[in-house]
Amino acid sequence: MNIRPLHDRVLITRVEESENKIGSIIIPDSAKEKPQQGEVRGVGSGKLSEKGERITPQVKTGDRILFGKYSGAEIKVDGEQYLILREDEILGVIE
Repeated sequence: MNIRPLHDRVLITRVEESENKIGSIIIPDSAKEKPQQGEVRGVGSGKLSEKGERITPQVKTGDRILFGKYSGAEIKVDGEQYLILREDEILGVIE
């Protein structure tokens, strides 16, 4: 199933960070924080300006991005977890 975000929204999947173990302490999955990095899976057509012109999004499919801890809305489609957020909630692009 393909999902196409609308307007200035971006569809991402979270990128799991590698586990760092210190000593023999193992942190259970329920206590781990969700990653704040993701990969862009889809981009909307852009935001409309006050003049009615379409503003092209600055991110594109395949970009790795950083976003806020509580940004966006989580959805689950066909067993896959996604996050939909507005382009202005993106903090930066990892190059």
